[in-house]
Amino acid sequence: MVSLKNKKILISGVGKGIGKDIMLNCLKKGALVVGFSRSEKDIQHLKKKKFKNLILFRGDVTNQKFVNSIFKYLKKKKIVLNGLVNNAGIRQRKAFLKITHLELNKIINTNFISIFEITQKFIKQVNKKSSSSIVNIGSIVGQDGFSELTGYASTKSAINGFTKSLSMEVLEKNYNMRINCVNPGFTETSYFQKFRRKTKLYQWTLAKIPAKRWGKVEEISELASFLLSENSSYITGQSINIDGGWTK
Repeated sequence: MVSLKNKKILISGVGKGIGKDIMLNCLKKGALVVGFSRSEKDIQHLKKKKFKNLILFRGDVTNQKFVNSIFKYLKKKKIVLNGLVNNAGIRQRKAFLKITHLELNKIINTNFISIFEITQKFIKQVNKKSSSSIVNIGSIVGQDGFSELTGYASTKSAINGFTKSLSMEVLEKNYNMRINCVNPGFTETSYFQKFRRKTKLYQWTLAKIPAKRWGKVEEISELASFLLSENSSYITGQSINIDGGWTK
């Protein structure tokens, strides 16, 4: 039985999709969750639910001033985090030769640099003697590659390398910390129904997935919760694909 009791977890991109479900799963398992999203509409919707043990902020993951304000708040309230889920990110479908310098900077800043910097802030505030865990949300695109997703794939590949190198470094520095990456395949998030209407493309994805179905968002969140829990105390530096067998 996975329990997250006494865990204090920061999760980015909780407004919808995988991030939202990870947040709900962590709350269900007993964690205190600090979540943020750039969408005011999504934040207000979550606040109406009046979840216990949920602290919400609205802001962009690339805004350093905003991110700093979260950590200042936590320090003031004497909340020491021991879990982090780097989930926030953007997708960019565009032909390689048409990607502009500004567009490249935007996806790198959002999908990688923000994760790098938030993780630095997280590690600076942890208690070295206590167990802590970081879960980075990557993608199978970072491993297999997809046409017109070169910018996106580059950032997700970077997250895998970041996970493996940092997981070694924190242990060498005597942190009781695990760092893993979860790489989802095709998953039934908010865009699923729209995608399903593209019949030929949808059938192509099913033909490529040995499990013959898309993953459910709950399957991703259960894996993330497991990696955040003490049940995964001997797992670190791993990039775990959850894709119905798409990658081999």
